[in-house]
Amino acid sequence: MNLLAFDTSTDVISIAVQSGDAVLQHQGPGGPLASATLIPAVRSLMAQAGITFDTLDALVFGRGPGSFTGLRTACAVAQGLAFGARGGQGVPVLPVDTLLAVAEEARAQHGCTQVVAVLDARMDEVYHARFEWQAAEGRWLADADFGLGAPQTVQPPPGWTVAGNALAPYGERLAPAFAHVAVLPTAAALLRLAPALLAAGGAVPASDALPRYIRDKVAQTTAERAAQRAASTPS
Repeated sequence: MNLLAFDTSTDVISIAVQSGDAVLQHQGPGGPLASATLIPAVRSLMAQAGITFDTLDALVFGRGPGSFTGLRTACAVAQGLAFGARGGQGVPVLPVDTLLAVAEEARAQHGCTQVVAVLDARMDEVYHARFEWQAAEGRWLADADFGLGAPQTVQPPPGWTVAGNALAPYGERLAPAFAHVAVLPTAAALLRLAPALLAAGGAVPASDALPRYIRDKVAQTTAERAAQRAASTPS
């Protein structure tokens, strides 16, 4: 199967191409650079893999949560490339949650099977969700819906591992009594997740390559931020 995967939800751009059993990867600076570098990097990696958009079977991308600009970039590029693939006939798109990709990367790198995935949401908040690996079924089970809140509100179950990129900015405020591993949502993780998600019917038309937003507004007033900090500080 020929697959293209990419994630631009963080400050790192991650791309991977699968051609049969072979996987090629690229990683570089993301953030504001993603919109300018994503397509050239995709074309270069696909050329190295020896596949074209006419031989692509599906496109996989990290749909969020994450950087608003990064998610918009990912969705726009996913839609455009998927619509134009196979001579304009198009290919299906598989949107994958970035927190799920964090859990998968923690499993691949560190063997974690019970993961609280966290990503820095800026504005003194983190995105978070719980995932438990079901070895017999070869898939992750989401323990609860995604959350957004101050780092000190993240409360893992006993024995679980916190994985993501939020420990560096928040330190002891983020689940200090628990084990932490530093990982990002990678395109390679998206490729590993893709078979089960595709088999479960997760692919959508290119027009439905949409972001997953958790926060409904980007900016808060000074009063709103102060009220939020007060509400999340133990009395």
